[in-house]
Amino acid sequence: MAYREAQEKMKAGGEAQAPAGESLIPVFIMGKRYEVPDTLTIQKAMEYAGYQLIRGCGCRGGICGACGTVYRMPDTYRIEVGLACQTVVKPNMYLTQIPFFPANKTIYNIDELQPTGSTIAQLYPEVFKCVGCNTCTRSCPMDIEVMEYMSQAIRGNVERVAELSFDCVMCGLCASRCPAEEVQFNVAILCRRLYAKYLAPRAEHLAQMVSVLDGGKYKGGLKKLMESDTDELKKLYVERETEPEGADEFWTPQNTQYL
Repeated sequence: MAYREAQEKMKAGGEAQAPAGESLIPVFIMGKRYEVPDTLTIQKAMEYAGYQLIRGCGCRGGICGACGTVYRMPDTYRIEVGLACQTVVKPNMYLTQIPFFPANKTIYNIDELQPTGSTIAQLYPEVFKCVGCNTCTRSCPMDIEVMEYMSQAIRGNVERVAELSFDCVMCGLCASRCPAEEVQFNVAILCRRLYAKYLAPRAEHLAQMVSVLDGGKYKGGLKKLMESDTDELKKLYVERETEPEGADEFWTPQNTQYL
């Protein structure tokens, strides 16, 4: 509520005031100076300053990679990168968001490929331009060893690339800083697709669940939900059984009708 009141005051032409216990610091968004609380992330600071985020906001939790941001501090020559939902503002930060990075993306049909190094080399030959500077790793907001999985891509080790890049959110910040102009994140998603399609062991429980779905086990429950009015849906939502905090992997709800 304090942030909302401060935003309304700024829109009305008044001076911004920090919520209790916080200080205002200057930041520059797209070249314009704003005063924002020093505890906010870049994303929240932009909203505090009056920006309505329609693109480049996504999950707001460091998962989707949609809020890649480039910024510079006045006391250094370095250009920094980060996710707006994770990076906390600093005094006199100059920043701009990049909702997506315009990187090279090869078109392919996964059904026509083989999980080999030759496939990587054919679709992304620029992997061999890697100079081993490790800038990609230092730019990664997910702390992924990007240079290491690119090294494995050069070796043709599809499985290892898939393992090392598993947490990639496709933000493109690695490619934005790469002096060899590689597209690490697109190489990573190619290898994860190849691994899932051709190399990963088949999940027997998944096949069983698909069979259960095809058998129509849940059609009755779905029909009931679709025929319920808003009040009944709200009641079902509020009264639903939720997983206790700290529950282990063997926890099951009391009502196992839909398991």
